[in-house]
Amino acid sequence: MRAVQWLRERDNNLAATRRAARTAIVMPAMFAIGSKVIGGSEIATFAAFGSFAMLLLADFSGPKLGRIQARIGLSLVGAVFVCLGTLASRWAWVAAIAMAVVAFAVLLAASVSSVLAGATTALLLAFILPVCLPGDPSVIPERLEGWALAAGGALVASLVLWPVPARDPLRGPAIAACRAIAGRLRIEVGHVRGEPGVSSEQCEEAAFAARQGVHQLRQAFYASPYRPTGLSTSARTVVRLVDELSWLVAIVDQSHLPADGPSSARKAGDVKLAAAEVLERGAELLDGGPIDGVRRALTQLRARLDDLERTATAALPVRRADGSEQHAAEFLTALDPTFRAQEMSFAVKVIGENIVLTAAAEQRHWWQQLLGRQPEGVSTTLVAAQERAASFTERHSVWLHNSLRGAVSLGLAVLVADLTEVQHAFWVVLAAISVLRSNALSTGQNILRGMIGTTVGIVIGGALVWAVGTNINLLWALLPVAILLAGLAPATISFAAGQAAFTLTVVILFNIIEPVGWKVGLVRIEDIALGCAVSLAVGVLFWPRGASSALGQALAEAYSESGRYLQSAVDYGVAHCDEQAASPAVPHAEALHAAAASRRLDDAFRGYLAERGAKPISLGEVTSMITGVAGLRLAADAVLQLWEREDGSGGGDRERAREELRSSGAAVAEWYDELANALAGRGPVPQPIRHDKLSDARLIDAVRRDLSGEDARGTATAVRMIWTGDHLDAARRLQRTLIGPAAELIDQHARGLLAAGPHLHPEPPPVLSDADEPAEGQLTH
Repeated sequence: MRAVQWLRERDNNLAATRRAARTAIVMPAMFAIGSKVIGGSEIATFAAFGSFAMLLLADFSGPKLGRIQARIGLSLVGAVFVCLGTLASRWAWVAAIAMAVVAFAVLLAASVSSVLAGATTALLLAFILPVCLPGDPSVIPERLEGWALAAGGALVASLVLWPVPARDPLRGPAIAACRAIAGRLRIEVGHVRGEPGVSSEQCEEAAFAARQGVHQLRQAFYASPYRPTGLSTSARTVVRLVDELSWLVAIVDQSHLPADGPSSARKAGDVKLAAAEVLERGAELLDGGPIDGVRRALTQLRARLDDLERTATAALPVRRADGSEQHAAEFLTALDPTFRAQEMSFAVKVIGENIVLTAAAEQRHWWQQLLGRQPEGVSTTLVAAQERAASFTERHSVWLHNSLRGAVSLGLAVLVADLTEVQHAFWVVLAAISVLRSNALSTGQNILRGMIGTTVGIVIGGALVWAVGTNINLLWALLPVAILLAGLAPATISFAAGQAAFTLTVVILFNIIEPVGWKVGLVRIEDIALGCAVSLAVGVLFWPRGASSALGQALAEAYSESGRYLQSAVDYGVAHCDEQAASPAVPHAEALHAAAASRRLDDAFRGYLAERGAKPISLGEVTSMITGVAGLRLAADAVLQLWEREDGSGGGDRERAREELRSSGAAVAEWYDELANALAGRGPVPQPIRHDKLSDARLIDAVRRDLSGEDARGTATAVRMIWTGDHLDAARRLQRTLIGPAAELIDQHARGLLAAGPHLHPEPPPVLSDADEPAEGQLTH
């Protein structure tokens, strides 16, 4: 029991234990069938190392059908690689170029899907093995036979031996976060309305639980070195919940209902309760519940929001409009609860619709999935793959850098191994891929650990071979134990321990083939040293600073593109309410660019988390910058949705109002462009935009006719114009939270810990005092 507890503490869900145990059973069996039953060395070699690749190095999650499809796909692509590698193996330069091309394609393709990312190393091994073992085309059938033997054994083992439970790393935390936020909304509305048994302490506890739920969701999201989502429709929709729930909890933190506010404030509370219902029914649906409950809750939320829009300006001080700053502040303070409710309802609506799409995708008939038919509102798998691949081909992409670095390293390793005529070129290339990391420092550290581990493995293996002597049966008995250790040690002990266990496995394996004693270990350490030298040279020459140097640039691009998207969304909205203008085009291109920049930022942050060593920038500061990007982009989505139902009705001086919003949107976008320049090392951190109270008054005066009907109720158009300005105000308020973390990032640039640039400004600019800031929710430009 102590051993099991020790494993559980170091091996999450016993994933490595499961893979290692399967490999320890299947690999010796396949090796025995190939060498003893069939009697072919090529078959035995490819059966053994193919089993090693497909069981130990490949990891697939999700439903059983998806895992079967993934393993079949790995087997087929691996078979193609076996053929291509064998054909290229006869000429050194052809082998090196082919290795580099295949490695680049495989590594870059992994950015498209977590399924491909989980099979990356296994696919590379399927090409490395044949390209490093020169052979004529006549050996291809035997090699394919060995690979097919390994593929069949791996498929059966994955289904029979400790099958992986159908799991989605994000679904459970997303369900918990939805329920926690829903509980908070219900408790806060009950507390404001004076319901018995609801205290302020319960509100605080509910708020903490909601934040903690979203925090755990983000932890699950960043737990893997790649984005945990495949190309399936349900996987693509579930992963969207990470940013959306993070944004929602930030909105709820700022949304407070007055205890004795106007009727519109009570209707804002009704919207909150309807939003809580959507989240609760959505959590049930993600957990296998009915889809109709979410659809009914969404319908109710839309009805509550329509009612809120119709009564948003009831009992507001519209008739005393005099264009003054004081009146603007009074008016907007009264309107704030309705804006917060609208902002929150949009976030909840998007979350609920994504959950419905997830369920609709999972409930499709098999023939609909086979034909690629998608629920309405979801792009096809091919389009999604193209968008993701395009995101990572930008020249600053960390994934592109890592793909190029890996391709050059493996290509050079094949060339060097061939030109130096080492005994086992395969080990040289394996060493190169094993120690290569995203920066030179981590690569060097891994080289040291790898050499130490290999030396320890040689000593243990040599002593073992000396003790066993020529007893082949005993070596066969020890082989599964060595394989089990080789699979467990990297995950539960260390990289060096894993190298020691793998070296021990190699010593035993080669002594079974041909008793050569411990000297095979010396050959291995020479080959490993050669491969490590290649990786170190590539790591020093190609982006040696790794993800840390790219993080600032990725943040810069994400803020610039998201700010531009927000400006385009505002321009779309104000043009949409122009009765004389043609229908404006939805800014799809800007939305795609912002999403692509966000994916590159996500990748850079994962690389930053994965790199060894102390972090020069606190993770809390970096996380706040990344969350800011998501909030800015989703605010643009909210503005677009706000104007989807606009009918252009009402009066008022629309041109003046449109000009106010356009200038405000341009100012906000310009500020985020300046922030991007600062993060990229091209200027100082800009000061936050000050609150322009006169602009508030001008906007309200411009739509006063809309807001001052005979029944004292404003039109939907005027309210949406005010709410658009409030979304811009939220983007402006975000600036105050960003300048401190941005200054810290730039300070690390100046110290040389990140990519340095000219005109650095390590200190944050002065921040407006609380006295200079308007009341929460007031419109500012």
